[in-house]
Amino acid sequence: MSSHPTSLEAIQREMAAAVMRPLTADEEMQATAPDGRAMSEVAASFIAPNSRLDAFERLEIYNRQYWFRVLGALAEDFPALQAIVGGRAFEALSVAYLTAHPSRSFSLRNLGSRLIEWLVAHPQFAGRRHRLAVDVARIEWAFVEAFDLAEREPLTREQIATLDGDSRLALQAHVQLLALEYAADDLVLKLHKRDKRQTSEAGVKEYEVHAAPAKLPGFRRRPTWVAAHRVDNSVYYRRLAREEFLTLNALRRGLPLGEALSAGFADSRMPEPRRAGFVRDMFSNWAELGWVCAPELESLIKT
Repeated sequence: MSSHPTSLEAIQREMAAAVMRPLTADEEMQATAPDGRAMSEVAASFIAPNSRLDAFERLEIYNRQYWFRVLGALAEDFPALQAIVGGRAFEALSVAYLTAHPSRSFSLRNLGSRLIEWLVAHPQFAGRRHRLAVDVARIEWAFVEAFDLAEREPLTREQIATLDGDSRLALQAHVQLLALEYAADDLVLKLHKRDKRQTSEAGVKEYEVHAAPAKLPGFRRRPTWVAAHRVDNSVYYRRLAREEFLTLNALRRGLPLGEALSAGFADSRMPEPRRAGFVRDMFSNWAELGWVCAPELESLIKT
């Protein structure tokens, strides 16, 4: 029986598998397929040679370009993660992650969508900075999400003033809420600024495989709450008090306003006399930033 692909779908699957197979340490296509066949045989089953290149060499071009592109795209989305683990470690991390979760979307925007859960499950790729690396990756992925997720008509100050304890609110989809182990948001911003400055100076930012891990100040674990959000097509991070984070998180879960505020102040150390003013300031900030909107009708329909 012939081992050659017998249908268009089979050809597409075999070529995709070959193109997505990791390169060798010398950035060449591997000589042997996972099933033991020579890659030259695999390539010849669906690619014809031309006057300059044989089937293996033609397939190798696609194999290389796929990996150069996805590795570069991941580095573009996670420059701070690359900086704290170092270029070599980040390359190994990226290859392992993309082998486990190859590109499945028409858009490279979604390439890092599973990186955080993967990194949590594979601490060896970040070494002693693993917990910090996870926080940094979460912040950088929140940047991606905040940049292009939807925005609906926000509630006005006048509308917010009419709310009561039974009112239900929704958060803008682009508002990303992060509970971090480290105060890593400032670090990420500094590393992004450094990355941007290096890009401007060099004209083109190259994927720095040999870059050593960035020198960092002593970081101690400290619970930190952050929101990533979009204003006029630019993404910002805003540090939150624990009470504000928990309130926003409860609203996102669909709790009515009164219950959300109770969840926000559960076990709070904030003195009672400060709370009313704190809540007023929260709503004032949300109105100014356009963070809250009316829930979609479907979410209000009880099943």
